[in-house]
Amino acid sequence: MCRHLAYLGPPVALSSLLFAAEHGLAHQAWAPRDMRGGGTINADGFGVGWFPSAGGSPLRYRSAMPIWSDAALPALAAASASGAILAAVRSATVGMPVVETAAAPFVHDRWLFSHNGVVRGFPGTLAPAAASLPIEDLLTLDAPTDSAALFALIRHRLRAGKTAEEAVAGVVSEMSDIAPGSRLNLLLTDGERIVATTVGHSLSIRTTADAVLVASEPLDDHPGWRPVPDRHLLTATPSDVTMGEL
Repeated sequence: MCRHLAYLGPPVALSSLLFAAEHGLAHQAWAPRDMRGGGTINADGFGVGWFPSAGGSPLRYRSAMPIWSDAALPALAAASASGAILAAVRSATVGMPVVETAAAPFVHDRWLFSHNGVVRGFPGTLAPAAASLPIEDLLTLDAPTDSAALFALIRHRLRAGKTAEEAVAGVVSEMSDIAPGSRLNLLLTDGERIVATTVGHSLSIRTTADAVLVASEPLDDHPGWRPVPDRHLLTATPSDVTMGEL
């Protein structure tokens, strides 16, 4: 399964989360500590999205290569800073393509999205839910993967006026009903708040006076990290965290 993280707070270099941290995302890619449910390393691509300015649109850099093999990324990550970041490394589910467009984060307007897990029985189990989507959404999926389809379902709910929390929780509930046993750790951010779920996989959170960091695994051994219980919905800003059962 994949590893992902989201950060909100004072601007930091992307490299501080990807490379500089003792157990940053690049380290998690080849030495994950909690790959429950399958996989050993995350070598099937990566991506990082960030907001270069408050109120602006996000930028994104992603690749089908392992994160440790991209020679351009360390310099780019060191030179780029942001107060809102979402990044992921990928361990592809068997049968799903290993291509750049299958790597998170997925982007729509101001939203960045990542999925750590698997929809059991995809694509068959997801087909009834996908039938509610506009044909254009299906024809323009980034990739034929469960993660891209989940984001399409969330986008559809957002366009219909649902809050981010309602959209994410609604998709998780629907998938849990039609594809039991799915692992649905989702991350969604608009650069102002993080909405995350835990269903079948690990997630931890660390807060400071002016920042919040949510990650599949703690990035270091700081005692401030705390686990998010399974089957919970989390909403976080740099100043506030709320958590409740799904």
